[in-house]
Amino acid sequence: MVDEYTRYLEEKGRRKHRGLSRFKLKVIGDVLLFLSAASVTLMPMLLGAPTAQNMGSLTVSVLCEAVSWVAIPIYAWLLYTGFDHTHSWLRYGLQLLALALVSEVPYDMVTFGSFFDMRSQNPVFGLVIALIVLVLLEVLQDYGKGLRIAFSIVVIIVGLLWDWLFRIGQSQAMLNIGMVTLGMALIFFYLHARENTMMFTAALLGAVCFITPGIGVAFLHYRNDEIGYRHTWTKWAFYAVYPLMMLVCGLVVVR
Repeated sequence: MVDEYTRYLEEKGRRKHRGLSRFKLKVIGDVLLFLSAASVTLMPMLLGAPTAQNMGSLTVSVLCEAVSWVAIPIYAWLLYTGFDHTHSWLRYGLQLLALALVSEVPYDMVTFGSFFDMRSQNPVFGLVIALIVLVLLEVLQDYGKGLRIAFSIVVIIVGLLWDWLFRIGQSQAMLNIGMVTLGMALIFFYLHARENTMMFTAALLGAVCFITPGIGVAFLHYRNDEIGYRHTWTKWAFYAVYPLMMLVCGLVVVR
């Protein structure tokens, strides 16, 4: 006769396959990122320039941008799990840095209509900064409590300052995507052992950041922590999606 605990484990195993794998989360994230790119390229082309005289286009563009922020906690979680499972923080960081550098020109094309602009840097740099902060915080775990807390505060403040100074993902004066990404990553780093507290805290942070990032936390609630794909090339395909997507949208506005 099967006992209650065995039935619980079997049911948990069945539920695990029903949730959102890393593959599905990445697909959702890419779709949301496309909305961000479309808000300043395709939507103005289809609906006209988003101005006070064209409130329809302005509303659609703002909504697309706001909805794209749902992806912030999703990518922050993917970053944290990558940090937690990678065999080499250095290699993982270099991969993200390479992606950030490759994505910068397409990002400037989409955001500013030029090939180079220092007013804002693409959100992948926010992932790089968050990873550096997480690595340093992990190294500090071997320090005494007093030093660990003091240095951790300094590291976090410096990371936030980097995001603020370089205006990571901040094309308008609304939301600094880099700072929110770092905040989410820190929540996952410190509270990963307490699922409910982690989800509630991340949702609260998202709610105070124009609400929509909090919706992204709901997607994470239904994750199943499976990879979701069999071939190693799938991982690299996802790396290529963002710069290619931005490049295509950027060609619409840069002629």
